[in-house]
Amino acid sequence: MENDRPLWRSRTGLVAAALLLVLGLFMLTIGIDSPAASAAVLAAAVIAGIAVIVWTQLRIRTERRLHEDAVATWAAERATQAERLRIAAELHDLVSHGLGLITVRAAAARSVQGPAGVLERSDALADIEHAGRETTTELRRMLNVLRDPGAAPLRPAETLADLPSIIQAAEDGGLVATLNMEKMGDVAPGVQLTICAVVREALNNSRRHAGPTRVVVEVRREGEMVVVVVQDGGPQGGWQPQPGAGHGLENLRERLALLGGTLHTSTTGQGFTLTARIADQGNP
Repeated sequence: MENDRPLWRSRTGLVAAALLLVLGLFMLTIGIDSPAASAAVLAAAVIAGIAVIVWTQLRIRTERRLHEDAVATWAAERATQAERLRIAAELHDLVSHGLGLITVRAAAARSVQGPAGVLERSDALADIEHAGRETTTELRRMLNVLRDPGAAPLRPAETLADLPSIIQAAEDGGLVATLNMEKMGDVAPGVQLTICAVVREALNNSRRHAGPTRVVVEVRREGEMVVVVVQDGGPQGGWQPQPGAGHGLENLRERLALLGGTLHTSTTGQGFTLTARIADQGNP
């Protein structure tokens, strides 16, 4: 938290001022008869005053260096905490997507009876194998990043151009998804990344709770706000909800709050609707 930032509270100046005051009072109260003694006392006072000033400067310099080291340590700890939270959110998205896909495909294949079920189960096993390998690869990549003390390899940030592939991945997982996106104009990169995160989490949420259902994704602009609406048709074919850890929507709320946005969820009949509003200063 910002209030944890180390503060510099130095009393060196106060101590130096007190020493100089005591020295001045001593000079005023001492009785000197001869000019030679007066010159000697004055010289001693000047030397003492210079010593106090030099000590003050050295002490303040040392305190400043220690304070800067403390601030640097604090900043590094904050950066580490922020990176851990980012990795935790990415791990959540990764595992949620992979396991959600596996769960849906397995349940869908089990529900198909008769000769058609043989082909469906074969396709489902192929999809499950692909999802398992892909998720394992991504987990290994992330663990390597955590173990590597050097700089983490960066991947290009997602943009609105990635939304069709996110929709396609959801359809591969059993959803019947439709994307309706109007002309958005200039959208800030951070907002585009957040839109992709909202859509992915909403689709994962629908897949876990409603199974192979129909989902409509709408992305539009309302002035300086970008609105994302994801609405599903509710559970299909006696689907049993597969709830996650419950952190996905909460993480989205925190992420949207940082961008001046909001997240609202509601139910319509058997369906579930997620509405995200994200502040954006782009050109409509």
